[in-house]
Amino acid sequence: MTQGMDGRNGPASDIARTRRRGRLGLFLPYVALAILVAAWSGAWFWIRSKTEHELDAWMAREAAAGRTWACQDRSLTGYPFRIELRCSALTLTRSDGSFRLGPTTVVAQIYQPRLVLFESQGPFHAEQGALTGDASWSALQGSFHGASEGFTRLSLVVDGPKVSVAGAEPQPITLQGKHLELHARPSPARYETDGAVEVNLQLAQAAIPNLDALTGSVAPVDASLDTTITHATVIGTGAVPRELEKWRQAGGMLEIGALSLAKGVQRIQARGQVALDEAHRPTGQIDLRAAGVDALIGSVVGQRFGSEKGALVGQLVGGLLGLGRGAPRAEEAPAGSGPPLKPLPPLKLVNGQVLFSGFPIPNVRVPPLY
Repeated sequence: MTQGMDGRNGPASDIARTRRRGRLGLFLPYVALAILVAAWSGAWFWIRSKTEHELDAWMAREAAAGRTWACQDRSLTGYPFRIELRCSALTLTRSDGSFRLGPTTVVAQIYQPRLVLFESQGPFHAEQGALTGDASWSALQGSFHGASEGFTRLSLVVDGPKVSVAGAEPQPITLQGKHLELHARPSPARYETDGAVEVNLQLAQAAIPNLDALTGSVAPVDASLDTTITHATVIGTGAVPRELEKWRQAGGMLEIGALSLAKGVQRIQARGQVALDEAHRPTGQIDLRAAGVDALIGSVVGQRFGSEKGALVGQLVGGLLGLGRGAPRAEEAPAGSGPPLKPLPPLKLVNGQVLFSGFPIPNVRVPPLY
């Protein structure tokens, strides 16, 4: 009776123990959370260390192969859920050229490491032999979906691209557009057998002065390309001549499924196949359909017959092929679509010459690529 009254073994003692357990229960979630945070932090720093080690090892292997990569002011951050690599400049130097890319960020989520996102402020500068290229943009973003054997998708989206290439004959090439997109993926039916990669390219509202001079029109260009590159898997990050030769010897081919160019009333659609011959020149055949290109044909023909006669011949050829700028009949094309597309003679690349309707285009030669 006395023990029950003094609280050592009676109801008062049970209440005290219950209160202590209750207070402990209040702190258990916080303790568990602290343990989880500590474990996650340890795992993140381990992943960061492993990423840095693998990055250093890869750069060392590349340097041993003659390709020197440099990430200036490199930092690895992103705690707690991602690994974020930042470079104030990314450069590659090798025997046949070099490139430099401005501030660049590459991000991978820890829970989805095979999805890599990247963006760059630019600009981009490249040197390849006698050619020098420069590019800038208002925004550039991309993504790479990796896989155990290669990748599943690569995407690049660029707003306001500006590109110039110097050292090309007869004059520098410049391009300025509103929007550019590039997407690539392994061909579902041919990747394992042919190493084929499908590529889609879209360019909107591009100003290309070199093309303006050829077509006689200053209208902007809208372009799209769907192509398949066979044996693309043999191409690595080595010197361009060596990689192209590996691709040629493997039987690599550029299969143009659909190429579309629209410049004002001038429209061209093409499909065909292009490879490299033993002299390292493009070879193949491209089938064309066009509308409103009589002035372009006149410009090409004018190189042989003189500008005045060439323009007349171009108009005659364009009229015979139905490529003029006249309005189509209602049954030929929907309203507002412009002149209907008509088939052109095929364009052939043979022994460094460009043949149109079986005749070589004067003053046009296709040089070896390497």
